[in-house]
Amino acid sequence: MATTGLDTTLAIADDHAFQRLVEQHRPELQLHCYRMLGSIQDSEDLVQETFLRAWKNRETFEGRSSTRTWLYAIATRVCLDALRRHSRRMLVTAYAPPADPALPDAPPPPEVLWLEPYPDSLLDPVDENAAPEARYDARESVELAFLAAVQCLPPRQRAILLLRDALSWSASETAALLETSVASINSGLQRARAAMRRQLPDGADSFIDGIASGDTERAVADRYLRAWEAADVQGIAALLKEDATLSMPPIPSWYLGRSAIAEFLARNPMSPGWRGRLRVYPTRANRRPAFAVYHNDPGSEVFRPFGLMTLRIEGELIAEILGFIEPVLFRYFDVPAAM
Repeated sequence: MATTGLDTTLAIADDHAFQRLVEQHRPELQLHCYRMLGSIQDSEDLVQETFLRAWKNRETFEGRSSTRTWLYAIATRVCLDALRRHSRRMLVTAYAPPADPALPDAPPPPEVLWLEPYPDSLLDPVDENAAPEARYDARESVELAFLAAVQCLPPRQRAILLLRDALSWSASETAALLETSVASINSGLQRARAAMRRQLPDGADSFIDGIASGDTERAVADRYLRAWEAADVQGIAALLKEDATLSMPPIPSWYLGRSAIAEFLARNPMSPGWRGRLRVYPTRANRRPAFAVYHNDPGSEVFRPFGLMTLRIEGELIAEILGFIEPVLFRYFDVPAAM
């Protein structure tokens, strides 16, 4: 959205006007920071840093580009600065081989940063303005497999790929932001695309073709919810693909295959000792069906946040159950604080 000269003058002259001017861009800037770093918690902090830098440097904004473009430039630099201090985030399936469900879970490794989910409620206002000519559409660019692949790119290649292929910026716009040449941007984009094809399961142009949506997705998610509430291990197993996976960062153990997942569920969340101590509440994350999971301590009637789990559904079966055992994430989702 272009900004008029009057808007810019008001922003420079008045703190409240400046805040109103930049706030309208918060949802898309936060999503951009999330794609760059793979963390909703980091993205929230980085948008605040973006606005702080914008306020401090407001006198340098000459109106040659829109306020939106100016803010994206600042946000990208803020992300690149942050990436100099952080390791890449990853999914558990890239960290270790599948585990034996008969063995105890391995302890969380302290040095690993895990990819985090992103609520659909924050995606909706951004998708309305998504660039139709972008190489990756709105759903692809927030799919967890895509984000995990992006995290494998060097920071500058990551920025180039997201600006060019997710936001549909031109090569010249991207070069100006990163203070380099168009030739360098084109070369970096070519390398980034090649790396993405190697990382994504079915190639960068087709990796979500089999992912269900609409009525089929809702029907499978509803059946999963009913089976979970009934502690019906076999009912859940019947919904899984033969080569389905289940992972739960920060626990590095993950399980491959319908039988292994069923055994893990029977030994853990659906075992007699846990039965009745877990409740789930439907939500959505990364354009996937998701559930907030609550647990209670023995003798307590209050169910408190435990973790979030998302489903990747292919055809009419579940290909992946990805959980995030991090209760702090609940504050970003439209779910109860307790049950």
